[in-house]
Amino acid sequence: MNDEATRQIEEGLPFQIHFISGLPRSGSTLLAALLRQNPRFHAGMTGPLYGLFNTLLGEMSARNEFSVFIDEAQRRRVLTALVRSFHAGHAPEKGVVFDTSRAWTSKLAALGELFPGAKLIACVRHMPWILDSIERVVQRNMFQPSIMFDYQPGGTVYSRVEGVAGANGLVGHSYNALKEAFFGANAERMMLLQYETLVAEPRRALDALYEFIGEPRVAHDFETVSYDARAYDERAGTPGLHEVRARVSATSAMRETILPPELFRRFESDSFWRNPELNPRKVRIV
Repeated sequence: MNDEATRQIEEGLPFQIHFISGLPRSGSTLLAALLRQNPRFHAGMTGPLYGLFNTLLGEMSARNEFSVFIDEAQRRRVLTALVRSFHAGHAPEKGVVFDTSRAWTSKLAALGELFPGAKLIACVRHMPWILDSIERVVQRNMFQPSIMFDYQPGGTVYSRVEGVAGANGLVGHSYNALKEAFFGANAERMMLLQYETLVAEPRRALDALYEFIGEPRVAHDFETVSYDARAYDERAGTPGLHEVRARVSATSAMRETILPPELFRRFESDSFWRNPELNPRKVRIV
């Protein structure tokens, strides 16, 4: 598809679209809560758009006997129309929409083709503390089996860590998708936002984000932050999963991990973005 055709497709959106992705328990809900303070922005927790997008890709593939009637231009139009229609009802007029899913990193190339102006903000966090955070949620809700483990009761911290850290697990899949995007050909479209920066220096974190997406900076209130996802969290068997504290502050530095020492150490070297030598494409990391 030529540049003019791509431009015409993207101009069908009445808003600018960007994507929030990255690792679980790394601040994406807090980031959305802060971005929503800008009246031109719409942002939220992980939603269903990625699942719909991926399902449509599958339904338009060769497994559908009628795929012979679907050409590449039609696929692009259908996917672009899905994004436009999904967010049309609540997007600020001529504003900016941030759609969140941990899996968007696996579609970075496709997003760049469909929405050339779109950027992806990947939230990351030192890996052992992600697993610590998940385990804290599980132990805090000991009488409610969680969606994170298919509502299965039982297990130990070891089996739970193995489950979420595996290639198809909550953490493992998003971690592999993050690496795919970070080391891939479209890496210039993404910025890594470290949880540690977001909670300790929220103003610097948002300044970098505004610069990255090319939007004018507005003032944000880091003392009064709100986001309510209690209904979803209750249904998922994980009350407090998306809880956002009213005041942005760093807490993990002031506590000890609840993971057994060998589990914590096992993942300490996995935070590859902390090593400048492992950033060949010069991805911006804040």
